[in-house]
Amino acid sequence: MKLYYFYVAPNPTKVRLYLAEKHAGGAEIPVTPVFVDLSKGEQQSPEHTARNRFQTLPVLELDDGTYLTESLAAMEYLEELYPEPALLGTSALERAGIRELERIADGRVLVAMARFVHATKSPLGLPPSPEIAASARSLLDKGLAFFDGLMSDDRLFVAGARPTIADCTLAAALNFGRFGGVETDPALVHLVRWEAAYRERSAVQSVLGVG
Repeated sequence: MKLYYFYVAPNPTKVRLYLAEKHAGGAEIPVTPVFVDLSKGEQQSPEHTARNRFQTLPVLELDDGTYLTESLAAMEYLEELYPEPALLGTSALERAGIRELERIADGRVLVAMARFVHATKSPLGLPPSPEIAASARSLLDKGLAFFDGLMSDDRLFVAGARPTIADCTLAAALNFGRFGGVETDPALVHLVRWEAAYRERSAVQSVLGVG
């Protein structure tokens, strides 16, 4: 299998974090990373367009030539093949809770963060848009406040005692924000504490600590 990615883009980053967490837990998943340089427009090449008509990342290429172009679909597919360590939970209720947290992290933090960054300081050269930035910032602030409240019980990870896909998505979002000049409000003490601890993990540093 191959994973097409760009090093700072949040959606590829969350899949790379997922793979790193699986590897840290003992899973051997044979995925070869393939760099696609968004800054040079390589996502618009005929080769990449053939992989994903929407010209986005990540793309997980399976051994039979099938392409998965959505990050959550890629992670859930790999979880089916390599269930240990479980990053989506082990019971129906736990899986539902983890998926819910991941969807909140994606829709209310990652997507909002991406919109805000691209509307203020786009790494792809998109024009500034104060209107989009204001709307995205409002959604982002609510999402960050939610996770700060969730972590007020000093839990180690987003869903509790062990890492899950929710941690991968939230960390990818905040990492992209840092790249775009968006620092987490220090008043969100529980979220700041979680992020600092999570980024110290060797699995996480293997993704976020290098280009």
